[in-house]
Amino acid sequence: MHAREICSGVQMIATVHWERRLFDSLIPLPDGTSYNAYLIFGSEGTALIDSTDPALRDELMEPLEEVEKVDFIVSQHAEQDHAGVLPDLLARYPEAKLVCSEKAEDLVLSHLHVAPERVRVVEDGETISLGDKTMRFVYTPWVHWPETMVTFVQEDRILFSCDFFGSHLATTDLYVTDEWRVYEAAKRYYAEIMMPFRRVIQKNLQKIAQCDFDMIAPSHGPVYDRPEFILDAYQEWVSPKMKNEVVLPYVSMHGSTEMMVKHLIDSLARRGITVHAFDLAVTDIGKLAIALVDAATLIVGTPTVHVGPHPAVYYASHLANLLRPKLKYAAIIGSYGWSSKAIEQISGLIPNLKVEVLGSVMHKGMPTTETFRELDNLAASVAEAHRQDEEVE
Repeated sequence: MHAREICSGVQMIATVHWERRLFDSLIPLPDGTSYNAYLIFGSEGTALIDSTDPALRDELMEPLEEVEKVDFIVSQHAEQDHAGVLPDLLARYPEAKLVCSEKAEDLVLSHLHVAPERVRVVEDGETISLGDKTMRFVYTPWVHWPETMVTFVQEDRILFSCDFFGSHLATTDLYVTDEWRVYEAAKRYYAEIMMPFRRVIQKNLQKIAQCDFDMIAPSHGPVYDRPEFILDAYQEWVSPKMKNEVVLPYVSMHGSTEMMVKHLIDSLARRGITVHAFDLAVTDIGKLAIALVDAATLIVGTPTVHVGPHPAVYYASHLANLLRPKLKYAAIIGSYGWSSKAIEQISGLIPNLKVEVLGSVMHKGMPTTETFRELDNLAASVAEAHRQDEEVE
């Protein structure tokens, strides 16, 4: 896409990946994605902040044909979708210095084989003057790699945030116009990528608050010209507060587990609890991650396959363990034919969650009246735990 002006002397080149539906061979992209590079034209120098995914190399290089000289190429994050085209850019601009954080230096050297003499490491808080524009670099580690940083152009009051506040969204919009659509895409992005680093993100939010910005320009998705929209969302997502909600991923092979799940959903709903249920055989795993952002309780439903949980439940449990949502409670329900160790095996898959297990209901064969009574008791336990917990709203 052609370069578009954000303000005088600042342009965005958005390369839009309309057709991409999977990121890192893992993350669903129902709305595609985009990779934003930013040109900063100062009175005494020009900088390019970030680049694009190698698959869209030509879509970035074409509009750059009109830019004769770039003095600084800023790499805020060394992952391929932002840095994969850096060798091409350094070849295109042989006098340019590659600016990065201290921890990024090793990554760009090893991942991209950048020549060491082309790299300029900047310290946390260091500035580079472009004449009438000044770039200040702020380290924001673990958002979501250890080397990440943001760039603040103080004269224009723009924060270039890379993955921080990003949204996987293919769009022609320069600025956020449909807040609900962007909110969902940004929450999906946070859930799938940022959530494991919730506590360090809290600190980074405090750190960037010292920058007096009017706009946030991320490297995925449109620019936030009303930054409080996404800042308020992030403050909510990283806070310890949880919602009176249950996330219930499940699989059912012959109907018994599904009967149990549906009864439990109804029992929880009758007690005023919102339930987000996901049939793992067909669900978008990103939707599951989104639901985990706010929920207080995770309940896993599984049939038994060779004495253990269904493989899809293994996957979902492992994913939840990696994402480390702010859950407080958990439970396991399911069925089996002759024997099961699903409870023990699922419990072993989620050591990072540090949850209180409220109970388990495993039934042999088709559920009975007694099974449903146990499920009602479990629902009552969940409701009582939520009611007594001051962090559950």
